[in-house]
Amino acid sequence: MNQATYLTNQFIIAMPTLADPNFFHTVAYLCQHNEDGALGIVINRSTDMKLGEIFKQMDIIVAAPAAAEAPVFAGGPVQQERGFVVHTSGGNWHASMPISETISLTTSRDVLEAIAAGEGPEQYLVALGYAGWGAGQLEKEIMDNAWLNTPCGKQVLFDTSVNLRWRAAAELIGIDINRLTAPAGHG
Repeated sequence: MNQATYLTNQFIIAMPTLADPNFFHTVAYLCQHNEDGALGIVINRSTDMKLGEIFKQMDIIVAAPAAAEAPVFAGGPVQQERGFVVHTSGGNWHASMPISETISLTTSRDVLEAIAAGEGPEQYLVALGYAGWGAGQLEKEIMDNAWLNTPCGKQVLFDTSVNLRWRAAAELIGIDINRLTAPAGHG
């Protein structure tokens, strides 16, 4: 696969037939995709936890009460004890990786401290865990009709109601996800 065909900064949308309970009706934002595999954050599975609980566990002082009410997402089945922050670019965080010109992924405490202080990124999504694929695994799953890929839409990523993100991501390319069927055609 050449660089142009990697899917970094795109959504992958679980096809209606994908029965794996970890990914049923999910949308994952691909933060990294290359010859070694892929890393994505599921963006439409919120947990019962609020960000304030993470601040409390990490002894982070909260000066921005609204931040404490932000949902925490189940980012995927891998390393569920580890936090990932997908956010609009800007700031100088210790462990940050640009995904596009406007979106980054950060895993360091300093971004959470800034969010709690009301000085963090303009838009963000905090997730515990991630979805990972080994070399060639995601490509095979796409060929097997498990996933549909679409360009990332910041509106879907940060602003769309969580329960509408699966459908909204597919609508980015004009597809009504509920009308798709199992058979796949590959030319």
